[in-house]
Amino acid sequence: MGKATGFMEYEREVPGELEPLERISSWAEFSVPMNEEQLRTQGARCMDCGTPFCHVGRMLSGMASGCPLHNLIPEWNDLVYRGNWKEALKRLQKINNFPEFTGRVCPAPCEGACTVGKHGAPVTIKNIEKSIVDRGFLEGWIQPEPPERRTGYKVAVVGSGPAGLACADQLNQAGHMVTVFERADRIGGLLMYGIPNMKLEKSSVERRVRLLEAEGIQFVTRCEVGKDLPVDALKKDYDAVVLCGGATLARDLPIPGREADGIYQAMEFLTLNTRSLLDSGLEDGRHISAKDKHVIVIGGGDTGTDCVATAIRHGCNSVNQLEIMPMPPLSRQPDNPWPEWPKVMKTDYGQKEAVEVFGEEPRRFLTSTRQFLSDDNGQLTGLEIVEIEWLHNAQGRLVPHEIEGTARRVPADLVLLALGFTGPEDGLLIQLGIERDERSNVKAAEGTYSTNVEGVFAAGDMRRGQSLVVWAIQEGRQAAKAVTRYLTADRLLRA
Repeated sequence: MGKATGFMEYEREVPGELEPLERISSWAEFSVPMNEEQLRTQGARCMDCGTPFCHVGRMLSGMASGCPLHNLIPEWNDLVYRGNWKEALKRLQKINNFPEFTGRVCPAPCEGACTVGKHGAPVTIKNIEKSIVDRGFLEGWIQPEPPERRTGYKVAVVGSGPAGLACADQLNQAGHMVTVFERADRIGGLLMYGIPNMKLEKSSVERRVRLLEAEGIQFVTRCEVGKDLPVDALKKDYDAVVLCGGATLARDLPIPGREADGIYQAMEFLTLNTRSLLDSGLEDGRHISAKDKHVIVIGGGDTGTDCVATAIRHGCNSVNQLEIMPMPPLSRQPDNPWPEWPKVMKTDYGQKEAVEVFGEEPRRFLTSTRQFLSDDNGQLTGLEIVEIEWLHNAQGRLVPHEIEGTARRVPADLVLLALGFTGPEDGLLIQLGIERDERSNVKAAEGTYSTNVEGVFAAGDMRRGQSLVVWAIQEGRQAAKAVTRYLTADRLLRA
């Protein structure tokens, strides 16, 4: 390392942000970029740790520890410290197809496993990554690089989320002719419609898609395979098919009153908002508006936070977020040692904005919803909620128990369910005759990524279940390798 003692000399600094009351009037990203001197100083904090756990990328206690992409983090940190930005970009792109996405939306398991963070504040890996790729685009270093030769094989990728795009990119670079099918009106999947614009501006997604198109990938939108395109035609026209449709079946909350008007899945709320924003700046009215409403978001996590922030930008009267789990501790606990992902209390951008707008923390931990309330017209009016505690049952498992005397009713005009996803949708998988695992995901072994159907592969959330963008990119990359091995074997057999 160029600055072996940097981690002892410099404190962790993160980019500034526009103040909450200023940024909620806009749908633009609100991070304030750091200058080059600051970034080089932060790169210098990357220590000569010998075994860099930041890019190990493995599962510990059910959570990602280190970067699943095995990003060459110490290398590009050192190159940034030395001011060699162009070479840093080369090292970054060697492993990560889309650092402009992960640098914005990834929760940074790399930082949770950073050796500096074992006894202090970790290196600002995520921000350095974002700064490298943003500079690469700004300086014009990132240009289309189509493959020099074509193999003659045609591969179809179904789904244009991070797994599908990464898989298509790798397959195209290997020389195959790649077509990506997307049922929505825009390419990007989760990146386009599942993440709000203020967290990931869609110009970044569109810029990358244009680059992939210039490199030879064909994109087909408004085409749902199995409906608009028969599966038999797909298998006939392509030498291999990769399913990257995601885990899009949202978990519901089937309690009394669920049929009331005013209850929506979080992803429907976010998708319609972004589409309307891009189409008309929300002028067409084709979105679910939270304006002047009392909003309750049920569920935590990133999606819940995104709903809170979106509702505030609409101009809601209030917003609260119900979470059945207890509030996380403020610091690592003995049962959550480094390099596991730190399960500690974090206040994200949406909660910060809610505090500034409404004067209080929007999250209500250890709270369960008993029923939805509605008026005579079936319109949602509120919820009956109750406080709970987690106790061990006869089998030794922790289960929620209602606390007597804590039930109460709260007003609500709009409820958004941010409860995660249960797996992929059935239609296409049934038509193809794809086997499923015990969690209803596509059954395809890691390493081969092949399904029980000849020539059909699967990657991303459709295979592993709901997960991180960085895992989706890794799955797409690995599936592309498996497809190339399959096609190469086919060529040898025919020789």
